Amino acid sequence: MSKNFGLFICILILAMDISAGILGIQAEVAQNKVKHLKVWILECKDPSYKAFKLGLAAVVLLALAHVTSNLLGGCVCIRSRKELEDSSPNTQLAMVSLVFSWIILVIGFSMLMVGTMANSRSRKSCGISHTRVLSIGGILCFIHALFAVAYYISATATTRELKQGGGHA
Repeated sequence: MSKNFGLFICILILAMDISAGILGIQAEVAQNKVKHLKVWILECKDPSYKAFKLGLAAVVLLALAHVTSNLLGGCVCIRSRKELEDSSPNTQLAMVSLVFSWIILVIGFSMLMVGTMANSRSRKSCGISHTRVLSIGGILCFIHALFAVAYYISATATTRELKQGGGHA
């Protein structure tokens, strides 16, 4: 039963991240359908409410996927470089995956928020062009899925090792 639960969590994380990525790319497509005037790097455009909704949904799903992998994966704490070097391969993989998932989350979340807020109904923006931020944020959601699932799997394996007494964190 425990293995089936773990498989379900991995599929859930993947589904949320992939959905967020697809929604981010669809938001970019919806944003490009509104009228805009572009002169060199300056651009004036009307907001797209559809792009706003899709971008907001992508942001929420990305955050939920990250929270799910971190809360259900557990906490793998490393306090020093020596402790990291002496730890098991599962613990090392968990730490690397955790760090990269946070980096990808911050960059992807920021890009999706910039694109989403640019499409807020209350703004008609004129300024430096923010091209492709929603689609790049969507692509980063796909990459986040890999690191989030890797973290969940390696963190639960580390927890299992510690319960069996077969390794040290």
